[in-house]
Amino acid sequence: MIILDLFKRGKIGNVKLKNRIIMAPMGTKPTADGSYSDNAINYFEERAKGGVGLIITGANIVSTKYETRPENELSDFHNVEKLAVMIERCHHYGTKVFVQITPGLGRMVYADPYTPPYSASDEARSFWFPNLKCRMLTVDDIHYLTERMAYSASLAQAAGADGVELHGYGGYLLDQFHSSLWNKRKDEYGGSLENRLRFSTEIISAIHEKCGADFPVSMKFTAYHGIKGGRQLDEGVEMAKIFEKAGVSDLHVDVGCYEVWYKAITTVYEKPMHQIFAAKAVKAAVNIPVITQGKLNDPMDAEKVLQDGDADYVALAHQMLADPHWANKVKAGNFDQITPCIGCNECLLGGFSGKHYYCIVNPLCYAEKDYQLTPAMSKKRVLVIGGGPGGMEAALTAARRGFEVELWEKTTQLGGNMFVAGYPSFKVDVMKFVKFLRREINRLNVNVRYNMTATSENVLAGNFDKVILATGATSKVPPIEGVDNANQAEDYLVQSKQPGDDVVVIGGGLVGCETALDLSSRAKNVTVVEMLDDILQTGSHSKNNDLSLRDHLKDAQVKLDTGVKVKAITKDSVVIDDNGVEKKLPCDTAVVAAGYKSNDSLEEILEDKVDLTVVGDAVSPRKIMDAVHEAYHAIRVME
Repeated sequence: MIILDLFKRGKIGNVKLKNRIIMAPMGTKPTADGSYSDNAINYFEERAKGGVGLIITGANIVSTKYETRPENELSDFHNVEKLAVMIERCHHYGTKVFVQITPGLGRMVYADPYTPPYSASDEARSFWFPNLKCRMLTVDDIHYLTERMAYSASLAQAAGADGVELHGYGGYLLDQFHSSLWNKRKDEYGGSLENRLRFSTEIISAIHEKCGADFPVSMKFTAYHGIKGGRQLDEGVEMAKIFEKAGVSDLHVDVGCYEVWYKAITTVYEKPMHQIFAAKAVKAAVNIPVITQGKLNDPMDAEKVLQDGDADYVALAHQMLADPHWANKVKAGNFDQITPCIGCNECLLGGFSGKHYYCIVNPLCYAEKDYQLTPAMSKKRVLVIGGGPGGMEAALTAARRGFEVELWEKTTQLGGNMFVAGYPSFKVDVMKFVKFLRREINRLNVNVRYNMTATSENVLAGNFDKVILATGATSKVPPIEGVDNANQAEDYLVQSKQPGDDVVVIGGGLVGCETALDLSSRAKNVTVVEMLDDILQTGSHSKNNDLSLRDHLKDAQVKLDTGVKVKAITKDSVVIDDNGVEKKLPCDTAVVAAGYKSNDSLEEILEDKVDLTVVGDAVSPRKIMDAVHEAYHAIRVME
């Protein structure tokens, strides 16, 4: 397939776009008054420089009367200045900007367990605190928010925005009005579909009246929820027709809500193009442009959507965090130089932890100006020990700065434990990152020495100016009677060993659960045993990844036996203590996934003899992000 349609010019309303590639809306952290920060401005400017035709900002709340600010605020004239700076800088690169505006999050507000959030009706409950019944917005409240939405749109217009997008998806406030699942009103804003959409259609009319009929209004809405009682696709198509009649310029089609968050915000476990079915159905029913999304990171997938006529524009979100220059690289045909998003959602986890939106594979995300590399002032020699993610990132960063670098890897391949993590079919996104790093190592001619075991003698003999210890971690062997009758999870993940029919996985952390899911396709019965009261409790990860993995385990019929302690492993069973009762779980395959311990034996020997920095799992077993970011910065700050 030849890339043609992605770079065709387009038009939304009266706004001309240089291509069909859109940066989808994602939140940014504001200043104290809700305006765009300098970091956010730099962040958007970099994506414009990277070649996208249109940027849609994250949600800007139009009033804090009913809830605290979720992200940015666009409620007053003082918010215009920074927004205008951002838009102007994006325009310098020929990129247009739509500002997304929202009346609020409704039941999705994460505030506290004591303050009921506002929603379409008082039968809705807080998502984060289910014991809280929501407060119903009155008709006067709805009219107030409608006016504020129109005013916010006029502020965006004053800032130079090319249009606005209504935040009407994902189970947020407008979508709560749209859906009979949460909207139980008896007045003109509840009941029939037309009534449930009235809040949104009145907002559209108010914006047209305030900003003029030619000012584009995009509608991002959820065409299919994917939960019991939620919206089915046929209703989503009818919504699209109503919005078109109301005068929107385009329809940005979304799928899912927080109960099945992974359907809305892709994880590593989802398949590419998983939202296209909804956009395709909407596209067949309307005569205005349709925007689609949902794991279109592969340029060939994105192109296929357009060539098949399933949508008019493709939107990429987290892939734009991973590589802001995706569009330019695709246009140049440099597909193999695209830094791939691995679906980890550490970006979301960072945001929901009160931080900014970090990216595992891109240390410059949200620090585009602060973390730039400078050319080496002198030809220092750098040794990197270990070819996992931290080691490869350190070597690449050293090469990019112009240092002379050697990478020592004790095996015959690069990747470390990331190669193990990315081996299962449902973790292909992680393997893409492994392959990307390997290609970059070759492209930059990094001197890699395989089958090279580092010792204090050969390290010191090299007289290196800097040594990066990125030796990773190895699997723990727990002190369980008969543990020799089991094998480590990694043996099965890379398929050096094959399971029998009945498998027991010891350990319900991330590795144990992913191992169980992988083995479920090759065994008849798989059980996870975990001493804690629930699985996936030993590490921090984004809620949508957690939800997706749990649902995959359920669909694969993996049994979960939690709150039990393993006493012994025999050749044909795992013996557990279940609240003081001894039980035998028959199995022909016992798998241990009991965590990792650092390979740090060289640290104490070398730390006072060389300029040494330890990174990643060699410090303590953690995440890919820790390895990549620590390695990048260790080299970045070298003088």
